[in-house]
Amino acid sequence: MGRPAMRPAGLLSRLLGDVRANTLAIMAAAMIPLIGMIGGGIDLSRMYIVKTRLQHACDAGALAGRKAMGGGTWAQSSYYPRTAAEKFFDANISSSAYGATTINRTFSENAGKVTGRASATLAMTLMRVFGFRTQTIAVSCDAEMRLPNTDVMFVLDTTGSMAQTAGSDNVSKIDALKVAVKCFYEIVARLDTDANCTTGNPSGGTGDQVQIRFGFVPYAVNVNVGRLLKPEWMADRWTYQSRRVYSGGTYGPWSAYSDYGLILCSSVPADTETQQYQVTGSFLIFCRVQQRTRSMTPVTWEYAPIEQDVSGLKNGTGWNASFIRPIGDGASAKTINWPGCIEERKTVPTSTFTSITSDMNDLNIDMVPTSNADTQWKPWLPDLIYTRQSTSNSGTAGWNRAVVRDMKTYTNSSYAACPTPAEKLRTWNNAAAFSSYVDSLTPEGNTYHDIGILWGARLLSPTGIFSSENAYTPKGGEIERHLIFMTDGDTQAAVSDYNAYGIPWFDRRQTPDTVTPTDTMLEAQINARFAALCTAVKNKNITLWVISFGSITTDTRNRLQTCATSGRYFSANDAAALQATFKSIADQISQLRLTK
Repeated sequence: MGRPAMRPAGLLSRLLGDVRANTLAIMAAAMIPLIGMIGGGIDLSRMYIVKTRLQHACDAGALAGRKAMGGGTWAQSSYYPRTAAEKFFDANISSSAYGATTINRTFSENAGKVTGRASATLAMTLMRVFGFRTQTIAVSCDAEMRLPNTDVMFVLDTTGSMAQTAGSDNVSKIDALKVAVKCFYEIVARLDTDANCTTGNPSGGTGDQVQIRFGFVPYAVNVNVGRLLKPEWMADRWTYQSRRVYSGGTYGPWSAYSDYGLILCSSVPADTETQQYQVTGSFLIFCRVQQRTRSMTPVTWEYAPIEQDVSGLKNGTGWNASFIRPIGDGASAKTINWPGCIEERKTVPTSTFTSITSDMNDLNIDMVPTSNADTQWKPWLPDLIYTRQSTSNSGTAGWNRAVVRDMKTYTNSSYAACPTPAEKLRTWNNAAAFSSYVDSLTPEGNTYHDIGILWGARLLSPTGIFSSENAYTPKGGEIERHLIFMTDGDTQAAVSDYNAYGIPWFDRRQTPDTVTPTDTMLEAQINARFAALCTAVKNKNITLWVISFGSITTDTRNRLQTCATSGRYFSANDAAALQATFKSIADQISQLRLTK
């Protein structure tokens, strides 16, 4: 038999056996993973770009919302901060960025921090081959108002005119100031006080990441800083326009000073104008002591500049509130109270003040007192003052600089006022305590701008008497320093005021002894010294903010504007403007930082 006949080969069989088109088939099969690789790269690049744009838009929105919020709350002004955040977000991203759709954004606030979240849906291109049709991309962002380590010293005019009103206000200027300062604190410290602030009710505080401290120097005729000082910085003796017994009276009989007349020999008292002591015998460390009393009716007084022992105010490392001197009527014991104000250290008398010189210890911001009394301060003691030959509150009428010896009782007709005690820089984490201090400010006295800014600078300086507390934070951090000086008016002084340089009419420590000072002369001195101190403050890298409140003269406005750091002078005509001014300063001191 012969072979069966061969069937024609099928198409697939022929292709299987035909290797002429293998390359085309392999290329076709390889296209699938190649598409995945190329498509993945393209789509991943698109996802990265969209996420980056989304993050930038989120950051811009959070920053804009926090900036619009300022020192207030998120809900203020009909949700304007949220609206600002959303508008800035929208402006920084296209509605279909690189094919993205359904772009969502939300912004919220908690404890002063604005948080944003944004997402977008991105359609895939070549990755669809593998079933990835869309991808959702999400980002988040935070922005909050943060301060660097910051010290703020308030130097506040609390003179008598602050009891009046400004413009059409129905509250006194001092009450308007209290609200403005509390609202400033709310913005910077992020804690709610009892004030009704236009910025809402903050919360959360500033945490422990930064140090924020506040200090106060209320000023008028003087400043109340004495109890902030070390006792060794205060002189033990100082000369006051006072009086002492000159003659008169007779001594009674001697009698035993104590039981059996025996006391420690080291404890024998010193004689006074009304008491004498004598030692009549001794035994080991004990002495027998007698005493006798002088009757002081009548008494002849010597009225003059008299050096007084004021060391009785010192109590180790602290202070006593008073001491006793025998200058009461009939040479009786008189309690000399010390409110806390001071007399300044040595200055140089000049007819016309021009500049601060090296021998003006009083205007030296940083000088630390030594044992030399010229470098020390002295307690301000109106209870020691007698203005000879004044018998009533009649100003300088009848005053006499000569020493007077008389049986008459002269009075003190100088004007004396001591403001609320100053406060050193410290953290105020308790809003109630801050409010309580501000509420203690009381308007009284004339206006001495120079003594206010001088002590504000001393309490703020990083290189002065409190350098150990002020130079750096406890952790060694740098500190930004701000002095906020607020006054409601022109300089007002009188030669009959008992100020930080004694009584100008009598003591003449700022003017030559041969020149009888006038109120106008004294005010010119204060203005010139104030201007020089403003320059000294700015030279210490302290930002000096100056606010005038109410109606002032053009000369005073120009002086205050020159005093301030460039662009840091403000004028407020009423309570609302004053609060807005303090808010503006607080917002400028604060710095907006992106935290995520």
